[in-house]
Order: sequence, then structure tokens, then C-alpha cells
Amino acid sequence: MPIQPRYLSMLATLLSKFFLPLSLAIIMLGMGMTLVPNDFTRVVKYPKAILIGLTNQLIFLPAIGFLLAIVFDLELTMAVGIIILAVSPGGPTSNLITQVCRGNIALSVTLTAIASFVSILTIPFVLSFALNYFGSDAGVAIELPIVATILQIMVITVVPVSIGMLLRGYSPDFAARMEGPMRVASTVIFVVIFIAVVAANFNLLGTAMKRVGMVTLLLNIGTMGFGYLSARLFKLDFKSAVSITIESGIQNGTLAFVIATTVLNNIEMGIPTGAYSIWMFLTGGILMWQLGKRTEKAPKIS
Repeated sequence: MPIQPRYLSMLATLLSKFFLPLSLAIIMLGMGMTLVPNDFTRVVKYPKAILIGLTNQLIFLPAIGFLLAIVFDLELTMAVGIIILAVSPGGPTSNLITQVCRGNIALSVTLTAIASFVSILTIPFVLSFALNYFGSDAGVAIELPIVATILQIMVITVVPVSIGMLLRGYSPDFAARMEGPMRVASTVIFVVIFIAVVAANFNLLGTAMKRVGMVTLLLNIGTMGFGYLSARLFKLDFKSAVSITIESGIQNGTLAFVIATTVLNNIEMGIPTGAYSIWMFLTGGILMWQLGKRTEKAPKIS
């Protein structure tokens, strides 16, 4: 028996408004307890990784989205939906996956924060171009909730990480004891979120996979692959390459869905987000499973 739409709507609301932000904030708190101020000063001192990560997220990812939409000759709503995904930078979920994969957490958090702020300016520009290119009204006004976006970044990412770092500063022994349990908790929460995302989008998944399943899979694998290759091409260390790979392929599905359904007022444009979320969690889970086993310490940014 299909799940009733009203129950799915309630589940999606509960997931996006309460459970997901709370869970991610808790995980960010745990991440903060693994960091010290030098982790961030090192990233700023050697900005190459930041520049590569931001270039991927803000320029090459939308370009890959455009290329796929053109090659597969997608209809307007699906094409724009793909572009919406490509311009929605990685949110706190990418930081969670980076932690479990033992990537460069400070780099991941920094990229998330900077890309989220910059995207407030880039998203309207890119989406206006996409609407015009794929045949819609170029005069559509696209305005993102700037204050709400900034507050979301602060509350879910910056504040918990800062509190975690303070806890480590005052009680390093406690922070060290909590590193293992928080890594396990991150994995468990990731699995729970994945199940909740599938349940919340259950009635949409068949349609989404049929219409844009292959395109969204290629977008996910392509952006992750490009992120890793670009990081290694510029001789970044492995931990930083892992972070950039994840930041490139783990998009902010919540932001993408809000843009499609609220800002552009088109539910169909949100369909690619449903398909992409499944691939994103699957590939992210595989990376967590494989890279989370590593015990060796990779070199710092240099």
C-alpha cells in the first residue's frame, strides 16, 4: 500500500526542520572536539586547497551540470533541476561524511562556510542564465533568503564547531575519549538520515529515477571524480583530496529543494533532488565504509 502523501509531507517536514539540523549540529559539535585553532590557521596559511575546492564548487560543478543537461537533452524542468543541484554547495552532511572518512575536517568546514556565503550571489546568476538558456522566462526573479541562509550556516555549522573546540581546549582528555563514540554516532545518524530521506521521498523515487536517474548518478560520480582528480593534479595531500572530493559531490539537497519548490515555485524541478539524494548517500556511504577503516596519519597541508 502506498504511503499516504500527508504522512510523507509530515515526515519530510520533521526531517528537514528538526531532526536533520539537530543531528548535524550534534555531529558538528563532535567534529569541533577533534579540531584546534591551528587546523584553521594552517588552511588559511596554505590557501591552495581552498581555492581548488571553491573553484570546483562554484564554477566546474555548474559547468558539469549544464553539460549533462545538454547531452541528455533534458526538458526544461529537469534541466533546471539539475542546475539547481549543481549550484547548491555541500552542506553540513559533507562535513559529517568527511569526518568519518578521516579527511581534512577543517578544510571541509571552511569550504562549506565560504561556498555557502558566496553561493548567495552565484545561485541567482547561474539559475537566471539556465532558465533563459533552456527556454523559460529570463525575467524570473530569484531571491534567496539571505538572512535565513546565514543563520542556518551559523547555527548548524559554525556555533557547534566553536563549542566543540572550546570543550577540547578546556578538557582535552574528554575530547579524546569522545572521538571514537562520535565517529560511531556520525555513521549511525548518517544511516538514519538516509532511511528517512528514502521514506520521505518514497512516492517520488520511481518517477525521479525513471526521468533523471542516470543523469543524477553521472552528476554525482562526475563531480566527485573531478574533485579528486583536480586535488591530486595540484598535489594536495590525501586528506585534503578526500575533503574536496566529498565537498564536490555531496550537495545541499535541502537548499536545492527549497529553491525549486519555494523560490521557483515548481515542484517538478525538485524531482532531480530526490534521485540525487539517493545516489549521494550511497556513494557517501561507500566512501565512509572504505576510507573510515584507515588508521594511518596523512601529512598536513603543505
